[in-house]
Amino acid sequence: MKTMEFSNRYSPVTFKSLPSNIERRDGWEVVLEYEDQGKGPLLIDLSHVPKWDVQDDRLSEVELWGHMIPERPGQCSLQNGTLMCRMNSTQAVMWHLMKREPALPQQPAYTDVTDAYALMVILARDVFPIMEKVTPLDLSAPGETLPFLLQGPAFHVRCQMVLLCENGGRQAVLLACSRGYGQSMAEAILDAGKEWDVRPGGENVFLHWWNEGCIKRQMTE
Repeated sequence: MKTMEFSNRYSPVTFKSLPSNIERRDGWEVVLEYEDQGKGPLLIDLSHVPKWDVQDDRLSEVELWGHMIPERPGQCSLQNGTLMCRMNSTQAVMWHLMKREPALPQQPAYTDVTDAYALMVILARDVFPIMEKVTPLDLSAPGETLPFLLQGPAFHVRCQMVLLCENGGRQAVLLACSRGYGQSMAEAILDAGKEWDVRPGGENVFLHWWNEGCIKRQMTE
C-alpha cells in the first residue's frame, strides 16, 4: 500500500506582491519571501501551519509531550514550537509555528483544523496602533503574561488573537479566523495599515524573529 501523499492545498490568503522565494511543503505553496516586502511592518500568511482544536470535558487533564494545557482561559504556553492556548473550560487551540510538524498523541480530543482556518501574523515595531484599527480588543491588557489569547471581533469577524513575545524591538500578533474570511481579512488589515506602510511578508522573516526571540526565551526560562 502506498503512503498517502498530500494533494495541492491552497491558502485562503493571496497577496498581489510577487514572491521571490517559494517552498513546497505538505501540499502547500509557502512563500518564504516577497520581492518588495522591505523590513516591516509586515502581514505574513501562516495559514499553512498545522492547527488543532482540542476539546474535552476534562481539558485540564489532557497532556501533550509531558505538558498540561493552560488552566485559565486566555492563558497560552509554548512547547516544542507549538503554541497552546486555552479558550474556555472544555476547548483549547494549538498552532505549530515551526517547520517540523510534531507527532500528536492518538487521542479523540485532538482534531486537525489546519485547512479550516486562516492564520496571519502582524509583525511591527509598534503593533498596537495598527491593531487599534483592526479590533476593539485591548491587546495591551495590563497584568497579562505573554503570550496570551483574546477572542473577539476584528472587522466584525469573530477571531482569535494572540500577542506574542517582543524581540529585537518588534512585536507580533497572531490572528486566526474562519477560512472563508481569510482574503477579506488580509485585504482589510493591509488597508488599515497603509499609513504605516504595512506590506505582505514571507514566512522566513517571521521564523527568524520567532526562533531568535520566543523559542530562545523559552529555552532559558
